[in-house]
Amino acid sequence: MLIPWAYEHLASFEIFVFLEDQSGEAMASFTLWKLSSQKLGFFLVSFGFIWGMMLLHFTIQQRAQHESSSMLREQILDLSKRYIKALAEENRNVVDGPYVGTMTAYDLKKTLAVLLDNILQRIGKLESKVENLVFNGTGSNSTNSSTTVIPSTGAVEKLNVADIINGAQEQCELPPMDGYPHCEGKVKWMKDMWRSDVCYSSYGVDGSTCSFFIYLSEVENWCPRLPWRSANPNEEADKKNMAEIRTDFDNLYRVMSRHEEFRWMTLRIRRMDDTWIEAIKSLAEKQNLEKRKRKKILVHLGLLTKESGFKIAENAFSGGPLGELVQWSDLITSLYLLGHDVRISASIAELKEIMKKVVGNRSGCPTQGDKVVELIYIDIVGLSQFKKTLGPSWVHYQCMLRVLDSFGTEPEFNHAHYAQSKGHKTPWGKWNLNPQQFYTMFPHTPDNSFLGFVVEQRLNASDVRHMSDIKRQNQSLVYGKVDNFWKDKNKYLDIIHTYMDIHGTVHEKGTVYMPNYVKNHGILSGRDLQFLLRETKLFVGLGFPYEGPAPLEAIANGCAFLNPKFDPPKSSRNTDFFKGKPTLRELTSQHPYAEVYIGKPHVWTVDINKPSEVEKAIKAILSQKCQSSETANDIVAPSIDAKKSHCVVQGDLLLFSCAGSHPYHQRICPCRDYMKGQVALCKDCL
Repeated sequence: MLIPWAYEHLASFEIFVFLEDQSGEAMASFTLWKLSSQKLGFFLVSFGFIWGMMLLHFTIQQRAQHESSSMLREQILDLSKRYIKALAEENRNVVDGPYVGTMTAYDLKKTLAVLLDNILQRIGKLESKVENLVFNGTGSNSTNSSTTVIPSTGAVEKLNVADIINGAQEQCELPPMDGYPHCEGKVKWMKDMWRSDVCYSSYGVDGSTCSFFIYLSEVENWCPRLPWRSANPNEEADKKNMAEIRTDFDNLYRVMSRHEEFRWMTLRIRRMDDTWIEAIKSLAEKQNLEKRKRKKILVHLGLLTKESGFKIAENAFSGGPLGELVQWSDLITSLYLLGHDVRISASIAELKEIMKKVVGNRSGCPTQGDKVVELIYIDIVGLSQFKKTLGPSWVHYQCMLRVLDSFGTEPEFNHAHYAQSKGHKTPWGKWNLNPQQFYTMFPHTPDNSFLGFVVEQRLNASDVRHMSDIKRQNQSLVYGKVDNFWKDKNKYLDIIHTYMDIHGTVHEKGTVYMPNYVKNHGILSGRDLQFLLRETKLFVGLGFPYEGPAPLEAIANGCAFLNPKFDPPKSSRNTDFFKGKPTLRELTSQHPYAEVYIGKPHVWTVDINKPSEVEKAIKAILSQKCQSSETANDIVAPSIDAKKSHCVVQGDLLLFSCAGSHPYHQRICPCRDYMKGQVALCKDCL
């Protein structure tokens, strides 16, 4: 029986054949082919398949009759020739171009070329050895003179075997690189440095431009995928792992309950869970949320780690800053309801556990195998922790990063070399990320991405019913939970107190700077704060904190917002709070977004150091009429009835129209033009 065998000899392998008699005793052996170790795997697949077909069905017996041996020999040769011809034809026009493997397999194609060029000749020689053995019972290497060596087929010529073996590279047409700004630079780097780490060749990089491009698009994601590449088996498997929207919070609450740091965020999510579920169902009706890949997402909140030293979670219930927690809780909720696999980390130990497969990897290449994560939401503090934890491996995750960055990171601070040349000394910049990977709380600049947050307004059904009984009182509520914010604001507050009562929500342990006439409620729960805002007319800004979510929540609950003006504007050039932050943006008021995009009659931006300006604004606010409304089944609705000074709401959706006008009904119609920043309203509506 013919048995293909292989043994390792230094850096090469030798393929040889044993011939056994019927009892299994070795009769003779001869070398079929020597080849390098890197070609062995592919050769055994191709060569082993040929011999596997033959050995599966045929056994050559020493004492077989001449007719039977001849018949078997013809079948062996016929099967071999048919297989090789089919293999050559299939690979001549392979859809993967010159690279047939999961990676490039360019070196393996050279092996295939050699195989196709030589194996038919080998079979011809083998035929004579088999015939010799059958007829003469000897393992001699002599060749029967009547045997004709089978000539090579034309398939090798079509593949340009000689050129391929000599290192010629086949053409590789590259796609447009739009949206991949680093691709060209990475390809150039690979051209010079691909031999710097053996891991590159293990991924199929062989020095050709195509192999660089395939590696950078399919392993590291720096370049667009080549359109002619066949699908990666792992990607095909991922397509079966689809995301389905969730309509309950059980699993999320179970995960978040393990962290005391998440208690404030959990309370916010619970307070709004009915609204969230309504929203995801509504979104599913409006948009096709089917056939979405379920992604593995890491959420690392560096600001909540003990190593950060910020103690934001500990101070959340005693007047500490909550803007970041608002945005994080809304982001986590959105990712969860959209059906993704979300892992949340609030410590370096948890981060190491989640990323344990790659921690300690000192190679320039990413680790092979299943993807640990596919998307990472993180903050600036967490970014430093992430880089330190992963070491050199962190570069393979740069394109997955989405950085929550309240005030934004401008390109000149993000670009390390440029920032250095400009003398920018900032601990928060020099990341060399795509500027749109930074997600801001408000839409500061198109350079960064605007993530936003949910304005909390609605309560549960029972609370909403109680809201209808609440009457707006002649009172104001000061925006400032920390007593120090009230320092040097007495003259400003005295003017407001002349016209209305003033309430506060300052931590009761310290009220040194709060005037005696202020009614302080202490730190309120989110629910109680909503009720207080509903009975308040004016939300009073003190100038700090900058650009928080609270003014929008107050406006959503019917309050006007008194917004302190900054003259000159505050920036990193003149304000300690902004020094070191990677932005030169200038704030013209405590809340520029509310100033520019909302404005009067809901936002009044004033210089709080000018008593006359403050007094004028308060009088204007108090003179405004908590307008009543009525429902009408009429073509003029929705509108404002100038005679009755109230809103008219459309009661019949079929009558909703942008056509027509009325002498004293001011139309509110989103079908026409719009006000800057308010795309749902027309210019002449308000």
